[in-house]
Formats: sequence, structure tokens, C-alpha cells
Amino acid sequence: MQQELNDFMDEQKIAIEQELHYRLTNLDIPERLKDSMLYSVEAGGKRLRPVLLLAAHRAYSHGSDAPFGPAIALEMVHTYSLIHDDLPAMDNDDVRRGQSTNHKKYDEATAILAGDALLTYSFEMIAGDPGLTDNQKASITTSFTQASGPKGMVAGQILDMKAEDREITLDELEHIHILKTGALLRFAVSTGAYLGGADSGQIRHLDTFAYYLGLIFQVQDDILDVTGEAEKLGKPVGSDAVNDKNTYPKILGLDGAIRKKFDYVKQAKEALNQAGAKSTYLSMLTDYFSTRDY
Repeated sequence: MQQELNDFMDEQKIAIEQELHYRLTNLDIPERLKDSMLYSVEAGGKRLRPVLLLAAHRAYSHGSDAPFGPAIALEMVHTYSLIHDDLPAMDNDDVRRGQSTNHKKYDEATAILAGDALLTYSFEMIAGDPGLTDNQKASITTSFTQASGPKGMVAGQILDMKAEDREITLDELEHIHILKTGALLRFAVSTGAYLGGADSGQIRHLDTFAYYLGLIFQVQDDILDVTGEAEKLGKPVGSDAVNDKNTYPKILGLDGAIRKKFDYVKQAKEALNQAGAKSTYLSMLTDYFSTRDY
């Protein structure tokens, strides 16, 4: 099963990266802006969000074409968020995925504009996708705006910043990550399933699944900041503690964080079973999210 998942992820990752490169290199825009966008988009990463979207589509589709437009748009928004997160006004990070952050490679203004460009171009990807009907474009655009904007990822980011330098509860921490990390993951799952033909009941259970998947992703991220290897992570280990960030290990202790992760895994798989997608790549990805080492 692990090899089957690896093959699927590698296949989708190659296709996603080819599409990203093609879409960005063919843009008729100022070269410095294009270079900055490509620098972060092609910095590496596992492409988990678009892979998750394509896996959800595969779980319900019957040979229909993979929805690469929304998948590419999703990766662009994720990359924009990383560029902005790394800025001095936010996390003030110098290294991302083993290389200089965008504002260190170029400058702060260029990094901000590269992020802005990726965000806005992502919506063009959906609006101009010839494989989507007008109704699908409208539905996906609304969901995408909610996931990436002030009701989703952006809200989570500002709540995360507000929580710095003060103690928060586990409920508050979960709420932050449901928005900051989980919103795009929920979009990935629901959009892939919707385009694959899942019905409203299945999508409702999948939203619960993705809710817990987002928490699994974040708790494992926090655990890796304690137990991981800097070379694999592409960033320094222990930065959360140095910056006094609120994390699962800080609130629950390392053992408590690990126990909470497995509780999330159990609830995610129960929801996946109810959605009729137990024996799919989504189930394999749940295990991958909870055991990844970078």
C-alpha cells in the first residue's frame, strides 16, 4: 500500500509541477516578478494540497479527466501564503525548504508582489478552466475565496499572530489551525470530490474527514519541530520553542500531542468510512499525514 501511495503521489506531483511551470513561464509579465514567483513555486515541497484534491477526485470519478486547474490554483495560493508568512512583519524566516526565503533572495517589496500575483492568478486559473462548467466555476470560486480569505486561512493567520506571547487553550489552538491550515485542505477534499461526482451526503462526511486531517497535519508539524531533522525539514528544528509559539507539544507535552494526533486519525477515518471512501488514496494519505517525517 505504501508503494502504491508513493507511486500515485509521485505521478501527480510530476504532472502538477509541469503544469505550474508551463502556466508561469508563459506569462507575459515583468521578468523580476516572474522569476520571484517561479523561485518560490519551484522551491520544492510535496504538493500535498493539490495531490489531496486529485485523490478526492479519484475516489469518486469514473475515468473523468483530473481537475488540474483547481489543483494548480490551490498550490499557487499555498505558495503565496508561505511567501507572506516568511516576511519580517510575520514570521521573519530566512530559510524555506532549504533555501533563502523569497524576500531574502529578492527583497520585501518583490516578495509581497509575487505573493499577490500568485493569489490573483490562481482565480484566473479557475475562471478560465475550459474543463469546468459555469456552475462549477461559480461554486469552486466561492469555496476557494472562503477557504483562502478572511473566513479561512487569513483569519487563522491573524488569530495565530494574536495568540503569540500568551497562553491559549487547546480549543483556541484547534480553532486557529482549522482556519490557518485546515481551510485549504478542506477545500481540496470537497472540491476534488465534488468534481468527481460525490453526492452532498458524501461531501458532508468528507468535510468532517478533512477537518480532522487538517489537525493531523498541524499536530505532526508541531511534533516534527521537536523531534524532526533540520536537513529533512528544510528549516531549523526548535524554532517554535525559540519564538514561544503555541503548539500541541507546548500545551499537551510531546506524549500528549502524539496521543491527540492518533485520536484525530481515528475520527478522520471514521468520517472517511461514512463517506464511502475507506479503501482509497484518501485513507492512505491520512496515514501519511500522521507519520511523515518532513
